[in-house]
Amino acid sequence: MLLDLTGKKILVTGIANNRSIAWGIAQQLKAAGAELGITYLPDEKGRFEAKVRELTAPLEPSLFLPLNVQDAEQMAGVFAEIKETWGVLDGLVHCLAFAGKEELIGDYSATTAEGFSRSLDISAYSLAPLCAHAKPLFSEKAGVITLSYLGADRAIPNYNVMGVAKAALEASVRYLAAELGPEKQVRVNAISAGPIRTLASSAIGGILEMIHNVEEKAPLRRTVTQMEVGGTAAFLLSDLASGISGQTIYVDAGYCITGM
Repeated sequence: MLLDLTGKKILVTGIANNRSIAWGIAQQLKAAGAELGITYLPDEKGRFEAKVRELTAPLEPSLFLPLNVQDAEQMAGVFAEIKETWGVLDGLVHCLAFAGKEELIGDYSATTAEGFSRSLDISAYSLAPLCAHAKPLFSEKAGVITLSYLGADRAIPNYNVMGVAKAALEASVRYLAAELGPEKQVRVNAISAGPIRTLASSAIGGILEMIHNVEEKAPLRRTVTQMEVGGTAAFLLSDLASGISGQTIYVDAGYCITGM
């Protein structure tokens, strides 16, 4: 059986620019034949919309919608549009995370209540309401993918509250897999990607040192690319991965097996 997503309708969130991991995922899904819906984070001047629209135009998305996951009405509107246009959803890709720069430096104990709440809300909790809205639309054997990082399992310098958020996200994956699996065989998985230079990772102090450390110590002696993470996402959303659910799959050139 070859990897084939022809006719599959998949929503991809979190594309910010051409360095986004979500962008690599979207490209690989399209290459495998999927029909895409794309969301963007709206801003007052419309800059994100214009940037993401231009970037994703070659993918010919059937849906292009604003989505701020802290806006419940906007989230509901996205899935109302999916229901009207597609009527069904075969895949959901959650690539959403945020922490303020001040929360990614210094001591974790200095994390503010506001910063903690905001990071957990956007980076971890948001997966649950997205799945709740998608639940009645999911097709048989639909798939959900989210993005994690090794900082969910180990104390990584300067990752701080994002490590806690990613740990909560991975736990959410397991609970959502248990919830969504019985009725329609919907699968929920996380990809723990190696460090990649993206807009989000640029806020992490020492990101270049993290990347160089992986290049020196990972079994493959390199870090990974957005397209490699995208290839794994395409696999997990395909029938080839029909027996995989509730898992965190490491795509990090083998770095997670080392003693660091």
